[in-house]
Amino acid sequence: MNKHNIEKFDEEFIKKVLKSEEGISLDFKQKVSSKEKIARTISALANTKGGIIVVGISDQKKITGIDPNEEMYMIQDANDKFCIPSANIDFETIKWIDEAPAYNEPSEKFILKAMIHPSKQEIKSPDKNGVLKVYRRVNDQSTSTI
Repeated sequence: MNKHNIEKFDEEFIKKVLKSEEGISLDFKQKVSSKEKIARTISALANTKGGIIVVGISDQKKITGIDPNEEMYMIQDANDKFCIPSANIDFETIKWIDEAPAYNEPSEKFILKAMIHPSKQEIKSPDKNGVLKVYRRVNDQSTSTI
């Protein structure tokens, strides 16, 4: 389905993302804490025009770093279990070298880029009460339409 993951050092992407604002096709997550919530974001992006979820960067644009395999598992599992039908997602792990860490030695951090492809058919995911709904992106929010 969409499991491939490429690891690369992409300073340009990170600099561009740090200058960007969350919006209709971009969402920042420090980490994935709820499969149900990330499923709503996946479904909203796929139902709107596709987009990117960047995991490992806070809403305040701080690169926190994550375990990319753990976060990829959370997103893929949420997609498989809570998105009906599943969305098409590609992943990239991006390595970032922090040149100004706390202890004066460069530290390596990882960010996960989940690219959600636009869907030809509506993807539903459960709301807080378990009711299946179609979500769309409105500005930087995932909102249900049904």
